[in-house]
Amino acid sequence: MIPTMDEFDFGNKSVILRVDINSPLDPSTLEIMDNWRIRRCIPTIQELVKKNAKVIILAHQGRPGKWDFTSLERHAKELARLMNRDVKFVDDVYGSKAIEEIKKAGNGEVILLDNVRKCEEEMKKLPPEEHARAEMVKKLSKHASAFINDAFAAAHRSHCSMVGFIPVLPSFAGRLMEAELKNLDKMMKSAERPRIFIFGGGKYENSIEVIKNLLEKGIADKILLGGMPANAFLGAMKKIDFEADGEIKEIMEKYGDRIILPVDMVYENGELDVGEARKPGKDIGSKTIDIFKEEIKNAASILISGPMGVFEEERFARGTREILEAIAGSGAFSIAGGGHTVAAINKLRLAEKFSYVSTGGGSLERFLMSKSLPVVEALIKFKRG
Repeated sequence: MIPTMDEFDFGNKSVILRVDINSPLDPSTLEIMDNWRIRRCIPTIQELVKKNAKVIILAHQGRPGKWDFTSLERHAKELARLMNRDVKFVDDVYGSKAIEEIKKAGNGEVILLDNVRKCEEEMKKLPPEEHARAEMVKKLSKHASAFINDAFAAAHRSHCSMVGFIPVLPSFAGRLMEAELKNLDKMMKSAERPRIFIFGGGKYENSIEVIKNLLEKGIADKILLGGMPANAFLGAMKKIDFEADGEIKEIMEKYGDRIILPVDMVYENGELDVGEARKPGKDIGSKTIDIFKEEIKNAASILISGPMGVFEEERFARGTREILEAIAGSGAFSIAGGGHTVAAINKLRLAEKFSYVSTGGGSLERFLMSKSLPVVEALIKFKRG
């Protein structure tokens, strides 16, 4: 079992908290466009503040070389605004400036250090024991009594700030990490049947491995496909002209009766049945929407990851909108995940109607492949007591 915050007394202690507040930014101003991930880590911070803990936050934004690789100063301001309290931003990670500010801060105060990906050691993928020897870990761990990892969306990365503190300090899953693992574990192992999984979005490569795992292990009763995964499967079945991975044919031969593909799609000039137009569509069509809705109505548990089409354009948004609304109104145990799916859910104001909305992208994918997450592995391996 993963160690949780219930297993440690954080009262009047200094805590290093790793969160994932990596957010969509406006390319022209670098202002935060969506604060959803920032909001999701607040319960853990508030719980620590109530216990009068000094909270030292580590986080990242973007990656070196990309346009959205920025300082976390705006994130600190947004966090302060949302929590209605001071959040001290420090434009340093573990140098003398950061250490001085950590020493100066009192119990019950919150500090956000700068983008950890500005540190060379952060991006190396190494085991926890090796990362534990990094300067970041050696210098910061001296000033903390515990480490909490609440960054589920980055839990598939064996980076320094994600796993390096775990062998060195008493380490725990934060409240968001705990909720993510609990809900996803339920979906994979014990959620009521019929259990359906719906996949869409603009990429398909990883979804093939996910689909194969869910069907081989009997986790999914049905799989519904829209977006690029649908195009890949329709291409492999020679229904449309689309070059796709060869393994799809084998999956269809074994499990074709449990995979539901679009029968019609939306194009620039309107709806056409699959086969009438040889090219990939931009959204699922009306007949497919009805078929998918019927499956949703009969399901007891549903996971969706990825929009059904190019939902950013209103004329291709209907499939995504109607499928999400059908899930939200179904009464089923429902989980949604993936950045574009969450953006659509937030735009439609449906988040409260889902049982759980995951912050994970890559982590969610690995979970659905039944692969372990480095952060979870490390927390269990180095669990104290």
